[in-house]
Amino acid sequence: MIHKCRSIKYQKPGMRNHSGITFILRGLTDDPQVQVVIFIFLFLTYMLSVTGNLTIITLTLVDPHLKTPMYFFLQNFSFVEVSFTSACIPRYLYSLLTGDNTVTYNACAAQIFFGTFFVATELFLLSSMSYDRYVAICKPLHYTTIMSNKVCNQLILSSWLSALMLILPPLSMGLQLEFCSSNVIDHFVCDSYPVLNISCSDTTFLKKIILIFAGLLLIITLILVVISYAYIVRTIMRFPSAQQRKKAFSTCSSHMIVVSMTYGTCIFIYIKPPGKEELALDKVLSVLVTSVAPVMNPFIYTLRNKQVIQAFKDFVKRIPFVRKV
Repeated sequence: MIHKCRSIKYQKPGMRNHSGITFILRGLTDDPQVQVVIFIFLFLTYMLSVTGNLTIITLTLVDPHLKTPMYFFLQNFSFVEVSFTSACIPRYLYSLLTGDNTVTYNACAAQIFFGTFFVATELFLLSSMSYDRYVAICKPLHYTTIMSNKVCNQLILSSWLSALMLILPPLSMGLQLEFCSSNVIDHFVCDSYPVLNISCSDTTFLKKIILIFAGLLLIITLILVVISYAYIVRTIMRFPSAQQRKKAFSTCSSHMIVVSMTYGTCIFIYIKPPGKEELALDKVLSVLVTSVAPVMNPFIYTLRNKQVIQAFKDFVKRIPFVRKV
């Protein structure tokens, strides 16, 4: 793919009016044949992720059997997944389809903000969902009292606000960067580090700040998850029968798989080895996080969940043309 630059304006040092800056996203590859394969793959995964997550959202809204705190959290988690993949994938699909790799400064900044914001929110939501599982297993008799509508709404709101408060400081510092030479971002999405690498400002301090805040996000949310599951495992192991233990573990299995995948990927990104392979690894991990994970999560939560499967069957039966058939 040939990168064309149309009406690119460079910023002189000392100026911070970014309205005239246009970046070029290099993408994943320049090979046209590989680009076709990538387009088909990303288009299919995007459509599946949107369809799967919107189906979960719809079912949790219309089915009375899914009006519980667990599915309320799942509903919000699915919304975050749809929002995250939609903030990253459609723009690259458009680029592959049209060959237009240019992106304005404002659009790039917006993509960085929403991408980071939704990832941070997802981690806080996973910790809230862990607490919900803790209450369900460790304090079942008080579950409906503890996990009231008010508490659930507070947990959801705190997840969004905590994520916003955590990303605003480094983001506000990033908006002060100057760009005066290269405008080519070596990535298929606007990501913080590739953008920092082409800035003519001194980004050493900002990179350290981003690393610190990313570490805090991972550590805080992971500690909350680990504490919840430590109590869950301790409680389950005290159950008298193997059948009870198996049933209890099955109620947490889907969430544990998603937690393991999400944190495993995030930790790997956080501790990835420096060097020439770092950028290629970033791109591969970004594809996994932005396209593959949002597809897998709906299936993980539904394939082993009899309530969701039954709710889906009931929903399909309500569709007029299906009933006629």
